[in-house]
Amino acid sequence: MRRKWPMPGAELAAAPPPALPADDGFASALLAWFDRNGRHDLPWQHPRSPYRTWLSEAMLQQTQVQVVIPYFERFVAALPDLPALARAPLDEVLALWSGLGYYARARHLHAAARACMERHGGELPRDLDALVALPGIGRSTAGAILAQAWGDRFPILDGNVKRVLARYHGVDGWPGAPAVERALWALAGAHLAAPGLPDSRLADYTQAQMDFGATLCTRHAPACAICPLQAGCVALREGRTDALPTPKPAKALPEREALVLLLRDAAGRVLLQRRPAAGVWAQLWSLPEAEGHAQARAWFAAHVSGDYDAAEPLAPVAHGFTHYRLLLQPLQWREVAAGATVADNDDLRWVAPGELDALGIPAPVRKLLLAPASGPHHDEEPRP
Repeated sequence: MRRKWPMPGAELAAAPPPALPADDGFASALLAWFDRNGRHDLPWQHPRSPYRTWLSEAMLQQTQVQVVIPYFERFVAALPDLPALARAPLDEVLALWSGLGYYARARHLHAAARACMERHGGELPRDLDALVALPGIGRSTAGAILAQAWGDRFPILDGNVKRVLARYHGVDGWPGAPAVERALWALAGAHLAAPGLPDSRLADYTQAQMDFGATLCTRHAPACAICPLQAGCVALREGRTDALPTPKPAKALPEREALVLLLRDAAGRVLLQRRPAAGVWAQLWSLPEAEGHAQARAWFAAHVSGDYDAAEPLAPVAHGFTHYRLLLQPLQWREVAAGATVADNDDLRWVAPGELDALGIPAPVRKLLLAPASGPHHDEEPRP
């Protein structure tokens, strides 16, 4: 019988899924596949520790493994453990993260490390509720840390696992909807309780679920012909692998435009301004930004000495966020002189080209600084 749940908003949407057989072979089949085809040489697996597991899970949110690996290696080389992360200035953490996108992850890491120093003796707590109470750690990330770092029996439900479970069990509805997500959590927990899954393999099983979704049961063109779960997969049986999981309802992304001021002094230094503590690119260093020419002209007159109308327009920079698209129009001035209000401080500073790597700078702005006269830029946040 097909296992199907109502669409979100239906009268029975919150009903629990039916019980699974005592052992339907899901976990054991995934482990056998993982032993042959899984990823066993990722840098956070050797050595595996709570800190390294946590850092990798944070970096892997919305980002592919191959993109994460060099960032992870650079990060742990500079900040090898939780106390080192807690001691580091936020600017250093953001600089190490720069280019990886979704910078709130880095700010949450830093805040959580400091919280661990204050509340947990400088260690990540081995407790689900205590982990979820830390900034940036949700239920799935906490489960992944507990399972992989300590071998504890906790389920995970990242995007890959949601896709696998939705297809295998024929779960209709967008996985981000609360009722559908509850059903998927129940299924993840039921598979975790299978007697064919020994305690000694919980870390491997957790990794297997993520690897399977990322490399075989992929979003597009899943390899169903070689899938170890094909015998029990509802989506394959019903020819619905392209339809499941149900996509998020489409919504047109709004667009926003802004001017960015690229000011260089006679020494070739660029004037950078720290972003506000909240909002897009919070606390990163970027170019001064204005909504229009009147605001930009006022900022220019207050901070530098020169002719605003001598600005050189550069190629627009298009950047995509989750909820909107941003079009930046850069204006460049060469060899401007600092006004009386410009001095190096916590929110405004002149930065030499060789010093840019030490600061957290949004990826599209960094590209602009390194190649200010190039053609149009089109940059998107990383996608899984």
